[in-house]
Amino acid sequence: MAVRRKYICKVVERLIKDQCIQAAPIFVEELARALGVEVQYQPADDKLSGFLIRDFKNHCAVIGVNSSHHKNRQRFTIAHELGHFLLHEGEKVHVDRIDYSFQVKLRNEDSSKGINLEEKEANYFAAELLMPASFLKKDLTNMEMLDLLDEEGLKKLADSYRVSTQALTFRLAYLGYIQL
Repeated sequence: MAVRRKYICKVVERLIKDQCIQAAPIFVEELARALGVEVQYQPADDKLSGFLIRDFKNHCAVIGVNSSHHKNRQRFTIAHELGHFLLHEGEKVHVDRIDYSFQVKLRNEDSSKGINLEEKEANYFAAELLMPASFLKKDLTNMEMLDLLDEEGLKKLADSYRVSTQALTFRLAYLGYIQL
């Protein structure tokens, strides 16, 4: 099964429209609250990025975020967990660890190889949410000139989206603005 890219784009577009978001950066914690999801920060082992816990009985959810991580990484974690929240509705508990050694739900061998469909979808959702294609197109059009080899210019654009230059570079490559 393939990542549902068109569907995810529509979910993000609808979310941005419904929340009247018109420019970057996307305030993901506020967005989570608007969706009825509580965000909590706690220091944790560096390999633990975050988690999503749903209480189906009480119709609430909590996203846990590793407060020891960089602010940009925390924002990605929130966006990623929101992706799980909106895209994988039957999942009660989801924990994201870098090494996948701690599993809450049973997964197959592919999970540890980074080819798990749900993880790909949550990552794609996070990139779409933090760096919407329409926002990037507008910002790149409004810039006099962005030399993607100019680290300072790239960093300035990344900072305006509150993402890392690496994340922005991958997103621009995915959207066809640059070749890696």
